[in-house]
Amino acid sequence: MELVGEYARHHSEEAFAALVSRHVNLVFSVALHQLRDTALAEEVTQAVFMILARKAGSLGPKTILSAWLCRTAQYAAANVSKAERRRKHREQETYMQSLLNQPEPESSPWSDIAPLLNSAMAELGGKDHSAIVLRFFEGNDLKQVGVALGVSENTAATRVSRAVDKLRRYFLKHGVVSTTAIIAGAISANSVQAAPAALAKTVTVTAYARGATAGGSTLALIKGTSKVMAWEKVRTAMVIGVCTLLTGTAVLIAINVTDHSIRTMPPDWVSFAGAVDAWHWSHGKITVHDDFGDGVLVSGKEYGDFSLSASVTASTREASFALRMRDPDHGYFLTFVPAGTAWTRHNTPHLDLIKISRGQEDDGKILAVFEGRKLSRIGPHAKIEVLARGPLIEVRLNDAKVLEVRDDSFLTGHVGMRVAGDRPGPSDAVYSRLIIQAIDDRSNL
Repeated sequence: MELVGEYARHHSEEAFAALVSRHVNLVFSVALHQLRDTALAEEVTQAVFMILARKAGSLGPKTILSAWLCRTAQYAAANVSKAERRRKHREQETYMQSLLNQPEPESSPWSDIAPLLNSAMAELGGKDHSAIVLRFFEGNDLKQVGVALGVSENTAATRVSRAVDKLRRYFLKHGVVSTTAIIAGAISANSVQAAPAALAKTVTVTAYARGATAGGSTLALIKGTSKVMAWEKVRTAMVIGVCTLLTGTAVLIAINVTDHSIRTMPPDWVSFAGAVDAWHWSHGKITVHDDFGDGVLVSGKEYGDFSLSASVTASTREASFALRMRDPDHGYFLTFVPAGTAWTRHNTPHLDLIKISRGQEDDGKILAVFEGRKLSRIGPHAKIEVLARGPLIEVRLNDAKVLEVRDDSFLTGHVGMRVAGDRPGPSDAVYSRLIIQAIDDRSNL
């Protein structure tokens, strides 16, 4: 962080080159874990250090730089991965044929873990994430980990052990059976690999020049990653509390909103559509004012089986939820349109479950509708609950089940909030007590 400060104050090329030299292997390896493509990993590495160059002045002195770079690389790799999924979807037949022609790779602990490592790390809280990076990515001993985290060596050992066990449980849920010792050994031995020899120099020159020589795709990646991170404006907008419930394996993820208003999304959340600054987080509530098409804000985490509950208010148009969004164009919308708003059909309020599949014949297909006199008596305020298990989606309104649908088009994806409006009729909605709970297949809800 002294080097970061030196670069921020004096724009020192020597300080920045030293930072790149120390951490280029870490950033490159994190990207490579997820993307499995050297060229894409190099592009992510350039983007990450360019983001560091831009944000050096805003990083606090207690920042654990290696963990910050690791998290930033994970965000950037996720952005690239989504773009690659869309590209590969368009070229699906060619891609599948190429897979058939490839030899089956030999299985090993690392080959099983590597594709899941970034997503597993993204599930960890900040301190657990930093502990894993410091201990296994950088190879520090437990005393050094404790110093970096500001805790004793024994506490550092406990935190590292607990974090590794969380990774083990994540891998187990995704079909990889292993022990904490094997996981720790595999990550320690394989997580950081040498970056291409010329990459450090290229990154230093490009980042130091603030992207003047960077390609369009790299600049777009920087913009998208910075948007997701929102490091400069967001302080403590959301705390993700993770707890194991009794003896089961369900994980509760609740949003705790600070009491000061901010005009940007929390860390780890992604804007799939609309302006990010339309969303306001304050006093335990999430409000949105949208007057230009869709506004969709979703958690960076992807869910399979899950439950969602929230209290909503829609006074002008509608309040919606985005369910299992694979990308901005594929997933489900649950739309609540109460009486007296502009979007009621024939002045009848309704609750719709809609499948979004852009470019397909069934795009915008209404899978289920609840409308009529019962909904008319509810007014603009409602409690909405969703339970999604496999292809089954159940919706409860004010504690009564009103919709039940089976559709297997999207079995995993991002979950969040959605509104739609235009300038003649903007949409205003309020969300509070929003809870999203990931459900393990073996647990009972």
